[in-house]
Amino acid sequence: MTATALLCLATPALADMGDAAVGEKEFRKCKSCHQIASADEVIVKGGRTGPNLYGIIGRQAGIEDFRYGADLVTAGEQGLVWNADTLQAYITDPRGFLRETLGDDKAQVKMTFRLRDHQADVAAYLAQFGQDSGS
Repeated sequence: MTATALLCLATPALADMGDAAVGEKEFRKCKSCHQIASADEVIVKGGRTGPNLYGIIGRQAGIEDFRYGADLVTAGEQGLVWNADTLQAYITDPRGFLRETLGDDKAQVKMTFRLRDHQADVAAYLAQFGQDSGS
């Protein structure tokens, strides 16, 4: 009975991990503004309206070589680090997420696109690309 209870508790966490293969397909919606490129290779050629998403998981918000909005920079300075949960919440509703994170109902964000589905899958896909991912 204890094993069953532990399995039930673990199942939601496993479900939230997302499917990177599905995320790769969903990322097509993102690549009009974002690319994924390491210092050595372009993994996904995309637009440059948004920041390069290589190594996004584990990165402090608003610190890469990109012109982020002031409120996103402030969130990073206050400790916002992108992980699967924060990234999923952000791509679901960027402005709402930032306003809640900062506790400021006037916070502004440059990203206006909202991903309606498969947020966990996109996060799983992006998690593959970074210094510790082997990509």
